[in-house]
Amino acid sequence: MSAPSRPVFLLLNLGHALDHLFMLIFATAVTSIAADFGFARWEDLMPYGVGAFFLFGLGSLPSGRLGDIWGRRQMMTVFFLGLGASALLVACTRNAWQLAGALALLGAFASIYHPVGIPMVVQGSRRPGAVIGINGLAGNLGVALAAVLTGLLIQAHGWRAAFVAPGLLSIACGLLFWRVAPAEMAPHARRAASAAAALPPELVARAFVVMTAAAVSSSLLFNFSTNGNARLLAERLQGTIDDPARLGMLLATVYAVASLAQLVVGQLIDRMRIKRLYLCIACAQAPLLLLAAFSSGWALYALLLATMICIFGAIPFTDALIVRYVDDRMRSRATGMRLAVSFGISSIAVWLLGPVVKAGGFTTLLMIMAGISVCTAAIVAWLPEEQRATATAPDLAQAGKSGRC
Repeated sequence: MSAPSRPVFLLLNLGHALDHLFMLIFATAVTSIAADFGFARWEDLMPYGVGAFFLFGLGSLPSGRLGDIWGRRQMMTVFFLGLGASALLVACTRNAWQLAGALALLGAFASIYHPVGIPMVVQGSRRPGAVIGINGLAGNLGVALAAVLTGLLIQAHGWRAAFVAPGLLSIACGLLFWRVAPAEMAPHARRAASAAAALPPELVARAFVVMTAAAVSSSLLFNFSTNGNARLLAERLQGTIDDPARLGMLLATVYAVASLAQLVVGQLIDRMRIKRLYLCIACAQAPLLLLAAFSSGWALYALLLATMICIFGAIPFTDALIVRYVDDRMRSRATGMRLAVSFGISSIAVWLLGPVVKAGGFTTLLMIMAGISVCTAAIVAWLPEEQRATATAPDLAQAGKSGRC
């Protein structure tokens, strides 16, 4: 199977950026929306966004199945057009419940990307780790862009423009993608098997359980941090920097620099054993979060940057494990199952963020996140060890009996 052409590859990566951008516009604009809708505190409006993140996870299951059985090109076109249309609908809402419904629809369309777009971008790649790193960089640049673009649009035209402008861009990308992406000869589920790791079924099942559990804890950290960082900086830098636009630029800088970690990790995945590398990054998160819990000012900013480097750096691993252990004919379904569990459970972070911060402040939140990171490290430690790349199928079978791969 050939790799995507350059225009398709670029649009797939742009799609990842848009996916994360749209999922964070609400969190970035929540203060302005709360004021517009008559809420006294932004924390009280935050739970209305949980539907978007819940469907972002739950929708991955049908999205992955449709990607394998109906076609990835068709599903990615639906992704771009649906994401743009639902963003325009959010901009038309007039109260909190209308907003919640429109955001939930946006989350449902956003759920298409990860189980469909990532298998599409890595198909036919000889260096999947590097490709995943580039794709992850694009996604997290979308996170960075959400911080700065939303702030600028709100300042110039109000919070509704923060949904309208990227919504129109997404619709344009959908029309362009349909034009440049080649038609698929047959759905992936009906194609011949491609090369996949020759591992015993019980070892593949163990790896899948580990990657799903690790994805749950990692997604909790991602949702707590990316949805709360804007308010964290505003609180801990108060008196030093109070301008919302400058705070947005500082946060965008954190995300842009942290995103580069995915390029480095992607390159290392192709060269090193995944478990050892993953465990090093997971173990670095807890001490950084604990230090950040009791810091403020520029010290907090430096610790936030280091923390986000570790959180973003952990993202490529689960996709790399899917590519390594799952045949391309069912990668969208396998990814969809994993995401439905991890994103579905981690959506609780969006619901809890406002109440936790309101009750105990960001110190409590960061300490909870440190505890979650310890759980991530413990889960990753259960990941089977890898043999050298030159191991034969009989070697791998014997490794399965001894609990290693």
